[in-house]
Amino acid sequence: MADATTSSISIAADPQRVMAVIADFEAYPKWAEQMKTVEILDEGADGRARRVRFTMDAGPIKDSYTLDYDWAPDGSSVSWNLVKGQMQKAQNGSYVLEGDASSTTVTYSLAVDLSIPMIGMLRRKAEKVIIDTALKGLKRRVEQG
Repeated sequence: MADATTSSISIAADPQRVMAVIADFEAYPKWAEQMKTVEILDEGADGRARRVRFTMDAGPIKDSYTLDYDWAPDGSSVSWNLVKGQMQKAQNGSYVLEGDASSTTVTYSLAVDLSIPMIGMLRRKAEKVIIDTALKGLKRRVEQG
């Protein structure tokens, strides 16, 4: 697996509110520009999604793929990995939240390996675009409701 690309953003809300938006997969197409459809395939006993299928269009990367999620019991993080994809052969990612009642720093890490050859520099640039777009969309969604 390739090295992860990582970026952070500060959001004016407590970590629980931020994680609630991250966990609301069915709303992703409303705020995550590259997400076209999202379907929860399996939920855990805690009601959190364990397996989710996405259809995305992020410019050079268009894919339908399924991810498995692992939620930290304290709500401070969520990580995922690829189960199945058309264009991707691997994807590992995470959101880590640190904050207090008024502000949360969200750190998003993502590593993607594609089925087609892609120069590492171009892959990292695509990851950076995906991460930055997702973090800005998450911030807008949380702060504006």
